[in-house]
Amino acid sequence: MLVRMAPALPLIFLLMIHRVSSADWGVSYSPLHICALKDSSVIMNCTYTYPSGYKIRKVFWTKGTVIKGEESPDLSEDPEYSQRLQYLGDKQQNCTIRLSHVTLKDSHMYYFRFTTNVTGGKWIGRPGVTLTVTDLQVESPERVTEGDSVRLTCKSSCTLTDRATFIWYRNSQPLTERRDRNNELLLQSVRREDAGRYSCAVHGHNHISPAVQLNVTYPPVNPVISISPSGEIVSGDSVTLICSSDSNPPALNFSWFKENESSAVGSGQIFNISKISSDDSGEYKCRSINEHGEIYSDAVTLNVMYPPRSVSVSISPSGEIVSGDSVTLICSSDSNPPALNFSWFKENESSAVGSGQSFSALQSGRFYCQAHNQHGSQRSDAVTVTVHHGAGMNVIVIAATSGGLFIIIIIIIFIIQKKRINRRSINEYENADPSADTYAALDLRPRSSDPYDTLPVSEIPKTTHAEELSIPDMLFTSEYNSSEYKNLSLQ
Repeated sequence: MLVRMAPALPLIFLLMIHRVSSADWGVSYSPLHICALKDSSVIMNCTYTYPSGYKIRKVFWTKGTVIKGEESPDLSEDPEYSQRLQYLGDKQQNCTIRLSHVTLKDSHMYYFRFTTNVTGGKWIGRPGVTLTVTDLQVESPERVTEGDSVRLTCKSSCTLTDRATFIWYRNSQPLTERRDRNNELLLQSVRREDAGRYSCAVHGHNHISPAVQLNVTYPPVNPVISISPSGEIVSGDSVTLICSSDSNPPALNFSWFKENESSAVGSGQIFNISKISSDDSGEYKCRSINEHGEIYSDAVTLNVMYPPRSVSVSISPSGEIVSGDSVTLICSSDSNPPALNFSWFKENESSAVGSGQSFSALQSGRFYCQAHNQHGSQRSDAVTVTVHHGAGMNVIVIAATSGGLFIIIIIIIFIIQKKRINRRSINEYENADPSADTYAALDLRPRSSDPYDTLPVSEIPKTTHAEELSIPDMLFTSEYNSSEYKNLSLQ
């Protein structure tokens, strides 16, 4: 029996050794799965054990699939890891490492391996640590309408192992100083100002997600009309009106309206007027339309300048004109700006006979005016002015002499004095006493009312006083019988 039992003892002993050895060898990781943000640093916590009496000769980390019989590569000797991998353990029981600036390519399973001074005394900790490197992405609706509520989400391909606080940016500027664990951004009643490029980040990390455009649509607002050329517009010029508005999507439908007209002076964003005329003057509006609404612009005024036209002359008074009356000719024209310079001409005469909008005509003839402004001039048709001589009992036509005005005064005095003398003579005759000595030698026969009818010319008293001398007397006295007054005639 002893012989039979002998072979069994070594087997039991070996099993006991294996059981003891398995218990003394081992590697422990915490955690087994790590989700890290791109460009961040990752710490892989690790501890290991081995039987007493053994001495550690080498410790290192490796990755990928471990093939039996092949030596696993040491990451500290790999150029892609050598500058980023730092061993934090004590090479006795702690095998913790830090991997910095992780990239998406660093997503692998990592193992710790060590060897001892005993032949065959080496160990690899399987399964290892699974590292997943993730990027951040903003999830957002592509297009929203002004007034809607919008929710943006900062997403990653795995749940980050580290505690994460998210930060939001619009057009690379932080939206708020408040930090929140929530990876969502809520925009209530979105406005057109909320449009832009949104990105997110985790507080404490430099990595920022790629930006996503938030497109906010809204109807046209603030349409404006621009005029080209922007300066003074003169009849005959080419003028362009351009309607611009703020809208999203951009307005593609434009209509043009003039003043109080209800129907549309054209369509399209650009409205051209070639060879503009005064008829095109007035106020213009444009209407801008997109799928969300429409709006009218404020009115702009086109003020078209043009030279005088429709120049005409009116006569005042319009009836018969008698010598001595005041005759006024008035020049009228249509122009922009109004004509301020007027010239008057008499037909068949080259030089102007007057200036100003009104002109006093002192003689018969055909007259016309010429109106001027800075853009040109135009003449009127000629009008005929005819001055008639008067034909009344007490109207005297006087030839143009240097003493004409004086003679008019004499005529007026004569008419008044003649009536006064006639009344005096009649009164004296009726009141005379026939017995008086003064009238004894006088012939009392009926006589003319004119006291000078019976007197010879030589006995007419000479005087220079107009109040005592009648016109007929003056015509025969030596003092007034001059060539200057030979043109006088009594009607």
